[in-house]
Amino acid sequence: MGNLSAAPNNRPAQSVNVNQRQYALPKVPTVVVCFDGFDPAYLTHGIENGRLATMKTIKEGRGYLGYAKCSMPSTTNTNNTSIVTGVPPAIHGINGNYYLDSETGEEIMVTDAKRLRCGTILGAMSEVGVPTAVVTAKDKLLKVLAYKMNGVAFSSEYANNAKLDIDGVPNAEVLVGRARPDQYSADLSIFVFDAGIKLFQLKKPMLMYLSTSDYVQHSYAPGAPESNAFLKSVDDRIGELIKLGATVAITADHGMNDKCLPNGEPNVVYVQDEIWNRFGEGAVRVICPIADPFVRHHGALGSFVRVHLQKSADQRAMMEFVRGLPGIELVLDKAEVCQRFNLPLDREGDFAVFSDRNTVVGARREDHDLSQLAGHRLRSHGGLGEETVPFLVSRPLNEEYSQKTKSEVQHNYDIFDFALNGVD
Repeated sequence: MGNLSAAPNNRPAQSVNVNQRQYALPKVPTVVVCFDGFDPAYLTHGIENGRLATMKTIKEGRGYLGYAKCSMPSTTNTNNTSIVTGVPPAIHGINGNYYLDSETGEEIMVTDAKRLRCGTILGAMSEVGVPTAVVTAKDKLLKVLAYKMNGVAFSSEYANNAKLDIDGVPNAEVLVGRARPDQYSADLSIFVFDAGIKLFQLKKPMLMYLSTSDYVQHSYAPGAPESNAFLKSVDDRIGELIKLGATVAITADHGMNDKCLPNGEPNVVYVQDEIWNRFGEGAVRVICPIADPFVRHHGALGSFVRVHLQKSADQRAMMEFVRGLPGIELVLDKAEVCQRFNLPLDREGDFAVFSDRNTVVGARREDHDLSQLAGHRLRSHGGLGEETVPFLVSRPLNEEYSQKTKSEVQHNYDIFDFALNGVD
């Protein structure tokens, strides 16, 4: 939780403590960006082809450009929550977009903060009077990102319903000057940046969090005209925020990889079907934590699933069987996966299955509708192949944090720490 730090001589506190980590109050306006699905391949390609001019400038000495690890599974809810709390899922409790309630047996989509077990950096900052704002593409994230935050918070998905306390600006559509974007469009993310820029100009928040959608990255590979245009649009807007005087820090919730066979067909292992065929129908329930309201572009297929035993079975034999399936990279039991990836023990399945970077795993074939891919190759995330993400700060790091980049592995949930404590 966020608490005001003690300050000597009764001076105003200069930092807040959130989940046992200390964060300096921002001295200049600070914008933290979660660029959804921003695989390192997009960054490399975009810098090389000139689409990411702002990020290239950061790389060449005006700031810091490096890489970090995301939380497992490499999914949106898990990692946005990690970023805004500054801690891994073992502490904050959100271990996927979708889960099985072990007490009721009900499968539940995570769309609120009921499972959140700690406070957020944004909430703690607003509590001590720092003007804060959150704009997210996906409305499903809003209740977590703005948890106990006293500030401006809305999604571009429902921009028409976003009531703003700004004279002459009743909602986010008026703020940005256009109607709310389609759920499956590049503009869902561009709208986030345009809203952020307008808020920066009108409300001048000292700390703002912007979170995008990965629609484009699910649909288009690095170098495709569509992804090139999208990257340039994002980079231009990040450049505008920097010109307005903000420190901008950028990371991602996960990477993205092609998950197709050479003939273009999705490369899928249906884990529940495979286990039922070998150990009997009803032996397990397989849960796909990537499932969310934006399911059309990935069919709820990702590179990580949880297996919950439903009948008495030889779990070790079952795990060995799954390890032998093509495209499977790693199979770990509950204790192992929680220890290795900092996951909450009471919310994990009996064992977890990771597919390799070119394969996705699902439950039963009948559970996954791929008819809406509309001719696009299946691109997805969730596993170790999407664990590495970009990590950028628009200003040079101080000596202490510069040394950290050489001696420690960064995680995407360190981005607020670097943005607030790592620059002078």
